[in-house]
Amino acid sequence: MNSPLFTNTALPIFSQIKPEHIVPAISQLLDDACTSVEEHLAATQNYTWKNLVEPLEDIDDKLNKTWSPISHMNSVVNSDELRDAYNACLPKLSAYSTEMGQNENLFKAYRFIADNEEFATLDIAQQKIIHNSLRDFKLSGIDLDNEKKQRYKDISQQLSSLASNYEENLLDATNAWNKLLRDEEDLAGLPESAMAQAKQAAESQNENGWMITLQFPSYISVMTYADNRELRREHYEAYSTRASELGPHAGKWDNSEIMENILALRHEKSRVLGFENYAELSLATKMADKPDDVTDFLEDLADKSWRNARKDLAELREFAQQFFGIEDLQAWDMTYISEKMRQHFYQLSQEEVKAYFPITRVLPGLFAIVEKLYGLKISEISDFDSWHPDVRLFQIHDKSSQLRGKFYLDLYARAKKRGGAWMDDCVGRKKSGHTIQTPVAYLTCNFTPATANEPALLTHDDVTTLFHEFGHGLHHMLTQVDYLGVSGINGVEWDAVELPSQFMENWCWEQEALTLISGHYQTHEPLPESLFNKMLAAKNFQAGMIMVRQLEFSLFDFRIHRDYTPEKGGRIYEILGQVRDQVAVVQPPKFNRFAHSFSHIFAGGYAAGYYSYKWAEVLSSDAFSLFEEKGIFDQDTGNAFLTNILEQGGSQNAMELFIKFRGRKPTIDALLRHNGIAA
Repeated sequence: MNSPLFTNTALPIFSQIKPEHIVPAISQLLDDACTSVEEHLAATQNYTWKNLVEPLEDIDDKLNKTWSPISHMNSVVNSDELRDAYNACLPKLSAYSTEMGQNENLFKAYRFIADNEEFATLDIAQQKIIHNSLRDFKLSGIDLDNEKKQRYKDISQQLSSLASNYEENLLDATNAWNKLLRDEEDLAGLPESAMAQAKQAAESQNENGWMITLQFPSYISVMTYADNRELRREHYEAYSTRASELGPHAGKWDNSEIMENILALRHEKSRVLGFENYAELSLATKMADKPDDVTDFLEDLADKSWRNARKDLAELREFAQQFFGIEDLQAWDMTYISEKMRQHFYQLSQEEVKAYFPITRVLPGLFAIVEKLYGLKISEISDFDSWHPDVRLFQIHDKSSQLRGKFYLDLYARAKKRGGAWMDDCVGRKKSGHTIQTPVAYLTCNFTPATANEPALLTHDDVTTLFHEFGHGLHHMLTQVDYLGVSGINGVEWDAVELPSQFMENWCWEQEALTLISGHYQTHEPLPESLFNKMLAAKNFQAGMIMVRQLEFSLFDFRIHRDYTPEKGGRIYEILGQVRDQVAVVQPPKFNRFAHSFSHIFAGGYAAGYYSYKWAEVLSSDAFSLFEEKGIFDQDTGNAFLTNILEQGGSQNAMELFIKFRGRKPTIDALLRHNGIAA
């Protein structure tokens, strides 16, 4: 078929991919894949890695490389036509996945390989793929009777469709709201850069004045700086009721029923497979062994953090009352008063800090840091096909000049682009004959773009976000595993997948690294030591409150999946209330519909797994503590992290790899120390 999705190019031809190409291409690929699998199964009964697993990896690779640009474009340049084509493919892909997972002959073929003498001659990564596959057959319902197999298949398709609907509702609700302000006074307190963005947003709609939206850079500017308390309240309400039955677009893109259906289907899927609940099913592919391990871990952290959190809140309330006369501190005051308090006690302004982090300095500095750590050289590729003019493409070479990976960088917020930040897989590493397929990553953020007068300026939080996603990217691109199933982030336990990303964030707080990533956008002066000392002093400002907020999210996610019963339903906000009573120090207003936009768990891969961020933070803090001992650019330690963690992908269990790097199991001490919380 003459389709841009079938061109045999190293990178996708994004500009030529049209919605009408998508369904025919995916349908044909899936048909071809089914035929090819059957042919390989029929060709012999003496199955080996070479005659079965390798060809199946080739099939998966072709599918991944075709679906990847479609899925990515749906997230970053969404349109009605693209969305329809994307959604039309989801049930087809889900059906194929279930069909493969429930293919008796394929299961028997893998078991034949596992039981055969040849298995002992396979390397550790190949053996891991076979073990993972046998586990995944079980988790796809291979042992079920025909009726339950069909039910499993139906559930999987419905879940895929519901997750997409949830994300679309959130995107539409986010794009639907804006507020045009004609009087500059209404935005008093906002810094010049935020005003310029608001002016640009209005001009893009052919309006005079200033437009605020629910895109995150706009929202956080108002929450942090707007002196107008009523404007903050209005903006907060619009943002916190997105895709719900409340708020300015009440009921229009309501995720309520979708969330209930998702929880019900996940629970049913778990029971069909013989698990008590979805939390148990979720842990089948994670480091944590049983639900109690997770809740005990989270509650232990909460126990160690709650005193700090209460102290943080008491100080914030006292400050709000003393300096602003606010007796009833509300959710829409928290960020604003926190920023004023940070400025008051640490003389630290986020705007002042931003001036030292232009993207033109941060990006080369980030590249210099990984060069010092791992000997990598990163260079830009100017001639490439893209989905948007803002996108850039880079390549990574190692110290022996070997090409290790490429990555697209799409940094700025815009309409029709999903919020948040993420790394995704464009092309995975695998070996074919004597050639290695170069891994390619998408790195996506939603930073405030440049204005006519100044480059894109990043907050320090933005800088840590960029380092975080780059850490994921390095994990994907630096892998030295030659088999798709466990190269890069593939096959890594989900509660360990955040280790390389959170690990990278540590360099954003080290003076030696900050000299590389900071410099005033006008004068090019380095970040002053006095400002860095203020940042350090303020680093753990409200760390207790931030910690218990993350624990609230994690426990909420875990409990709605662990405690679900068909008789009682999801009880989403009831359970959220119980969790808040248990660990939170701040109670948001009744109208807050946080769960309606919690896409990590309802539309992403973090269902009954949001705790992974904290779990992996224990690993990343402990891993970084070795650099604190040896020096943050110590090449031997950097090389040890590269060879034991980044290059290994999912070829071995995460705990085994961590012990190889650190020489022991992880401890919680470094995490608590980094957060200013006593052990």
